[in-house]
Amino acid sequence: YKELKKAIIGMDHIIRMMFIGLLVGGHILLEGMTGVGKTFLAQNFANVIGASFKRIQMTPDMLPADIIGSYIYDQKEGTFKFKRGPIFANIILADEINRAPPKTQAALLEAMEEKTVTVEGVTYPLPRPFLVMATQNPVELEGTYPLPEAQLSRFMMYLQVEYPTEEEELKILKLKLRTVKRVLTSQVTSARTVIEMQKFIETKVEVEESVLEYMRDIVMAIRRDSRVLFGCSPRASIALLMCSRANATMEGRAYVTPEDVRAVAPYVLPHRIFLKPEVELGGVKPFDIMTAALESVPIPEL
Repeated sequence: YKELKKAIIGMDHIIRMMFIGLLVGGHILLEGMTGVGKTFLAQNFANVIGASFKRIQMTPDMLPADIIGSYIYDQKEGTFKFKRGPIFANIILADEINRAPPKTQAALLEAMEEKTVTVEGVTYPLPRPFLVMATQNPVELEGTYPLPEAQLSRFMMYLQVEYPTEEEELKILKLKLRTVKRVLTSQVTSARTVIEMQKFIETKVEVEESVLEYMRDIVMAIRRDSRVLFGCSPRASIALLMCSRANATMEGRAYVTPEDVRAVAPYVLPHRIFLKPEVELGGVKPFDIMTAALESVPIPEL
C-alpha cells in the first residue's frame, strides 16, 4: 500500500478496495472520467505485487477471440496451435468495457467467473491470482453497450474514481515535474505470497454467528425496501462476507467485526440494487437504499 502511494496521489479508498478485491479473488468495475489515472493505477498495482499485466482496449468491432485467443495454423509443423490472448495474465485492465459488443463482454465475464477459458472444446486455466479491472466512462454513451444488470453483479466491487482535490492536483503536477515514467513503483511482494494470503483468509479468518446474521439482515432490509425493484442476491451476501474477511485481515485481525461489514458495504452492495423507475426519477440512488439499510439494522455486540 505504501509503495503504491509513491506513484498514486489520493485514491486511498480505491487502492484499499483493490487490495481487498485481489485478496478474495473478486473483480472490480471502475467508473470515472477519462484521464483520472485508472490505467496508471492498474499498471502500478500489478507492478507492486509482481504480477503480469495486460491492458485490453475495448472497441465496438472486437471479437471474443481477440481477448481469449484462437487457433493459428503453423505451416512448419502442419498443425493448428493455440495462440493465447491477452486474458492470460494476472491483472487485466479491460478499458472501456461498455464499448465492446455484448458477445465479447459475455466472453470476458465467463472467463472472470470460471477462471478458465474454453476454445474448440479444450479448457485452459487462467493464471493465479487473477483479477479483472474493467473501466467505463460515465459520460460518453454514443457507440456503447451498457453492461446488463446480471453482468454488473459479477463484479465484486464497483468503485467510482473522482477528480483529485486541489492539493492532490498540485502533488500530481509536482510528481510529473520529476518524472514522466508510467511505472513508478517497485515490487514488494509476489503472486505466490498473494495466493498464500488468499488461503489464509479462506481458512483462518473467523466470523461469528451474530456477524453473519448482521450481514443477512442488511441484505434482507434492502430486498424488503418498497422502493427496490430487484434487491441483492445471495451473490451479494457472499461478496459482503468475503470482502469483510479481507478487510479484517488488512486491519491485522483474524476475526470479522460489524465495522468490517460497514466498511466494505458501500463498494459491494449499491451496484446490485435496482430501483423502481418512478423512485429513480425522484432522485433516489441505490447508495441511499444501502445507507437506509445500514441505519435500520441494529449492530450486534461481539
